[in-house]
Amino acid sequence: AGPLALGVVTAGLAGEFLVTPGFGERVRHGWRLVEDAAGLWARPVEKVLIRSRTLDDDSLAALALSVCAGLIGVTHSGEGMVELLPDGVDKASGLAAAGRRLGFDAAHTVAFGDMPNDIPMLAWAGHGVAMGNAHPELKRHADEIAPGNEEDGVAAVLERLFP
Repeated sequence: AGPLALGVVTAGLAGEFLVTPGFGERVRHGWRLVEDAAGLWARPVEKVLIRSRTLDDDSLAALALSVCAGLIGVTHSGEGMVELLPDGVDKASGLAAAGRRLGFDAAHTVAFGDMPNDIPMLAWAGHGVAMGNAHPELKRHADEIAPGNEEDGVAAVLERLFP
């Protein structure tokens, strides 16, 4: 993979998005630059983010999965955002936990997504919808493909399902 740029999302209500130099072309709003990578590990971490200068996101995610399979979960949520998470922690597990607390189940859930990190959520939901501009892998797992974000795809599906 070559040298990796790293980021982390720290745990808790005061969680932060910390990145090392080179993680992005610029530090985005809400990100905090950490000059020394050791600073990433000063607090408990919810997820680790990696970027490669030599591999695209799909290739980097596949490489990370081949190295870490069964130990951690690997996915990506946007350009340059390959995520390393505790195994079994994903959007489906979060949505299932919310459903238990709020009294709904998968059969009564519509979920929308656009990136590979949404695959478990769409698989869990009773009806999984990929946006028209979604990653090709996510589209293969969807029950329906909505118009893209720019065409108000979520609204179009919701208006059809709940006239």
